[in-house]
Amino acid sequence: MSMDAEGHEARREDLLSTLEVIEEQPLAERAVAYAALHDELARRLESGPRDTHA
Repeated sequence: MSMDAEGHEARREDLLSTLEVIEEQPLAERAVAYAALHDELARRLESGPRDTHA
């Protein structure tokens, strides 16, 4: 497995763990946690490499 693939797999596992923790919370807390996760993922997307050919 390449380093890039290992990093991708680690990020996937981190996300799944985060989702499991969120799902165990009461509904009101889940909503806040999902909003925070959304913000974090949006920041990651915005800071990632750009496809200038799209």
